[in-house]
This record gives sequence, structure tokens and C-alpha cells, in this order.
Amino acid sequence: MTTHHQSTRGEPRVALVTCADLADLDPDDRLVLAPLAARGVAVQTVVWDDPDVDWSSYDLVVLRSPWDYALRRDEFVSWAATVPTLVNPADVVRWNTDKRYLAELSAAGVPTVPTSWIGPGESWQLPTETGEYVLKPAVSAGSQDTGRYDLADPEHRDLAAAHVRRLSGAGRVTMVQPYLRAVDTEGETALLFLAGPEGLAFSHAIRKGPMLSGPDLGPDGLYKAEEITARTARPEQLAVAEQTLATVPGGTRQLLYARVDLIPGPDGEPVLVELELTEPSLFIGYADGAPDRLATAITTHLARNA
Repeated sequence: MTTHHQSTRGEPRVALVTCADLADLDPDDRLVLAPLAARGVAVQTVVWDDPDVDWSSYDLVVLRSPWDYALRRDEFVSWAATVPTLVNPADVVRWNTDKRYLAELSAAGVPTVPTSWIGPGESWQLPTETGEYVLKPAVSAGSQDTGRYDLADPEHRDLAAAHVRRLSGAGRVTMVQPYLRAVDTEGETALLFLAGPEGLAFSHAIRKGPMLSGPDLGPDGLYKAEEITARTARPEQLAVAEQTLATVPGGTRQLLYARVDLIPGPDGEPVLVELELTEPSLFIGYADGAPDRLATAITTHLARNA
């Protein structure tokens, strides 16, 4: 456990939750430390599975980069349920850490990337039509175990089948999605929302460049490197984001943050790729004032818990 600001009597205590591989936080998250200190908040960086931590000693526990949970989701969800002041809260973590929530959002009318699901042990026939597809596990973080396959290529077809077998053999559900070619030019747009006095509000947006160059060949680190630039959100993107957030079980007032990831669909209109409510990178280094807005979100939730 790395202590950034020693707590003193009377200061609210906040834990920023990470994993052992990022015990000193992701660099982007460290940008919130100074604004929190200026607000009189004592902050500690804490590894989520550290058995010696007394979670009840914190006024607020903020999930930030516990990115090693994917292979231990049951343990992670059980841990979240024991933390009384966790944000985002444990029921949101349980719902959001399995990407089968996309089926619920699609059924509710949210435009989403078409997705099919292959459970462990289920047979799967590769699509007979050619085209590019993305395969990934329903529980993952940082684009781990995610690959792009051109089914016109016999080698890719073999590797796609092997990918599904690998995930199935590990007891994991596989997602199958068409690869949306607009990501190669337009990229992916992430819209960031942070809590404020009036509830969750839009903060800023970024562009992610294309990340998937080919098949997944096994573990390659905690997360895949991303090409990030600032972006101005368009009205149609904000509309889909608001539609998506309106479907969150329990509503958005309970949320400290949300990230809505969109890609243009075949008709150019934005479709949802993921709704990130558990441990998203917030990219606060890419927008003026965003570190302060995140600090305000944290103090807003502290005030609600007081």
C-alpha cells in the first residue's frame, strides 16, 4: 500500500483502488491527487486484494485501476460487496463486469454493436460469410484476450476457432462481434461523465485510435497500449450516451463516473461498444479542468456519505 497523503484527524479519508501491478496508480489517475489535497482530502492508494486493509476506515473507496480482476471476477465481486463506501457501488460492479449487460441495453433500445455469445462448452460454427470479426471474453479489462479475425483468411479462421476453444476451456464466455471498419479512420470515441452537485454530468471526450491489428495469440500484459487524443463530442454521440446511461440499473445518481464508448456503425450513426462503470481510464489529462472535476465528483460523494 502506497500512502500519498497521511491522514490527520478531521480530514476525510479516501482510498483509490488499484492492483499490485499498478501499486502507485496509473499516471493519469495521479493527476487527481493535488486537487484532492487542495480540498483537504487525505488519499491513500490501496491494492484491492490486500488482505491487511481495513476498508471501513475510509470515508470513500474509489475504484480506479484494479485491472487484474478479469480472471478472478467472482473474488472481485465478492470483495466489492464487503466495502461499505465503494464507488461505483458493488451492485453496479456485479452488473457491469460481465459484458452480457450489452444484451440488456440492446433489448432496451440502445444502439449497440451486434453481439453473439458462446458459453463454455457450447459448440460454435464460424460464420460462412467472409468479413472481419472481433472475439473477446465477456469478462475482461484493458482489451486483454481480444483479437480481430479476417474470415476470408484460412489461417485466421483456424486462429479464431482456437481463440474460442481457449476461452471456453478456461470457463469463460466469448463475445463475437463484427469488426466495424469506421474505427480504422474515425477511431473510437469515449465520453466521460463525472458526478457533480446536480448528478452525473458530461465532462469531456477523447478519441482512441484503432487497437486491434490481428488475432489474439495469448497474454501480452495487463492492458494494450492506446493512442489517445482529445475530441469534441458531437450531439448524436451525446444523445446515445444519455440514452445508454438512462438504462443503468438503480439510476445514475449512485455513480461517481461513467464512460460511454462509441464507434460509428455501418450507417455512420454511433453505436455502443461498452459502458464502463467499474474501472475505466478517465483520461483526465486530456481535458482542461478534468482533474478538478474528478476531485469535485469525489468530494460530492463524500458529502453525500457524511
